[in-house]
Amino acid sequence: MPYEQDVPRDYRERHGERTPAETADLLAENLADYRAIVHRTDTAELPSTLAGLLAARGARTVLVPPGLPSGWLTGVEQVPDRAESTPYELDRVDSVVTGCAVAIAETGTLVLDGSPDQGRRRITLVPDHHICVVRVPDQVVDSVPQALRRLTPGRPLTWISGPSATSDIELDRVEGVHGPRTLEVVLVSEV
Repeated sequence: MPYEQDVPRDYRERHGERTPAETADLLAENLADYRAIVHRTDTAELPSTLAGLLAARGARTVLVPPGLPSGWLTGVEQVPDRAESTPYELDRVDSVVTGCAVAIAETGTLVLDGSPDQGRRRITLVPDHHICVVRVPDQVVDSVPQALRRLTPGRPLTWISGPSATSDIELDRVEGVHGPRTLEVVLVSEV
């Protein structure tokens, strides 16, 4: 007869002591190691930062989750996240902009949980360009164990470490096979 047993959780929850600024720097460094493009701004400059990133890519249409703050995007056609959208419709969108649930500095990982500012998982997998906005320091943690405490296991969790990539048998890296070829992360300091 199986019985429940507590799993020991006496492992180290973080590796070293860091200030919130050092944790954000580590996140940026690890994201860049995974070939994500990292930008920094503050809440007042976020709309102009996003507008500049989208303009630089020539993005005219942007897929938008239902809970994305309305003031974030200007000057582009906003395409709402709809359940009935086909993969072909999603593929025609130039970019997608989302928030995130938590970002893990030690692994350079973004976690999305399907909250209103993040939308459905598929909107971050089909368009070729994903911009993810991370609020610093509120959404940044040092380690995976710290992130797990913030997440609800029943939610649809998507863990992202850089743009989609795979390697063939010769270990040649190919990007964009299972998601966006370009991942841009905007670290927003809340001032």
